[in-house]
Amino acid sequence: MDRNIKIYIAFLVLLFGFILLIDKGKPKPIDWTPTYSVNDKIPFGLYVFDQEASRFFKNQKIKRISTETPYEYLDSQYDDTEGVENYKVKGNFINISEVNNIDDQSMKEILYFVSHGNNAFLSMKEFPALLLDSLKIQVQTDFPPADSVVTWLANKKLSSKKYTLNSGLNDYFSKIDTLNTTVLGYQINKKNKQINFIEVPYKNGYVYLHTQPVAFTNYTLLKKDRYQYAENVLSYFSKGAIFWYNKGPKDERISGSPLRYIMSQPPLKSAWFLGLFGILIFMIFNAKRKQRVVPIIKPLENLTVDFTKTIGNLYYQEGDHTNIIDKKIIYFLEKIRTDFLIDTTKLDDDFIKKLHYKTGKDEKDIQELVSLINHHRNSYHGSLEEDLLRINTAIEKILH
Repeated sequence: MDRNIKIYIAFLVLLFGFILLIDKGKPKPIDWTPTYSVNDKIPFGLYVFDQEASRFFKNQKIKRISTETPYEYLDSQYDDTEGVENYKVKGNFINISEVNNIDDQSMKEILYFVSHGNNAFLSMKEFPALLLDSLKIQVQTDFPPADSVVTWLANKKLSSKKYTLNSGLNDYFSKIDTLNTTVLGYQINKKNKQINFIEVPYKNGYVYLHTQPVAFTNYTLLKKDRYQYAENVLSYFSKGAIFWYNKGPKDERISGSPLRYIMSQPPLKSAWFLGLFGILIFMIFNAKRKQRVVPIIKPLENLTVDFTKTIGNLYYQEGDHTNIIDKKIIYFLEKIRTDFLIDTTKLDDDFIKKLHYKTGKDEKDIQELVSLINHHRNSYHGSLEEDLLRINTAIEKILH
């Protein structure tokens, strides 16, 4: 295995281990979202109520409506053949929700269902405006929210016990039709007695409205004896079938994705995305183009240069400065003839002016060089090292 791959794998293993070490022993945060969903086991879900529904509604048939609206279901049960014009089912329509999840068309159908001798029970904090207008009722909310509220039933024969509910914002009925409405329950919030459970006759049936849906949540039903309050409230519907509309504010259809369970569990979801991120990093670093090692080919050595250096060193070591000066002069004059096309037969004033014009060099430097060359040619004794240095310096001023 490639060494880089081993490093990447070791890094990912250490990263996973570090994350697990951090999460070890860390308490799972509680989700206090009021979903009122039968699938949620969080405090404000209805999982326990759904499991215990048969005990709350003893010897009653329970029809759960979750894949269609109340209008779609009730309208499908309406029989208008041969002038009958009545529903094929009888009983109690029930809905428990934090907010209004019933559309206007469904609300009209529910009231029509009640008018045919049936009942409707709605426990929520936000009732449909159509319903409130039809029953001449107003609902008000207390601000700021309170940690808890004490609630009880008006019928002392049914129960005289008071229960404490953790509800947050508390809604109550601020205006009712006192001639037709029966008060079934109260609550105390900040020392104020408020109505939270009423019965309103509607043609041949009854509408029951309740402002504390928290009474049916997992948190309340599993808290000591508070389930008794829910039992007492639901005891008003001990006869007839139960048509429970338990579809939440959002469509809660189960996903068909193979990753459904992984995405539903926060630790698994985090591990999944972390794994994908690690694979992506691995692919990015491993995507570099891999090329075999190219051998280094040394360029051919310039033997001519080495030969020249060797010969020069021999002349220098022998102390033959005159010979070296002659060769430098020959090289210089050859350069002038080749590059500037100037005749070098006579190194006179005419030569100096031509070389000055074509090279742009200082005329005094050219005169000094020409003087040194002529002096060397006319000299009958051997040249010294100082002569070699002066001529070399003078040549470099012209050629460089």
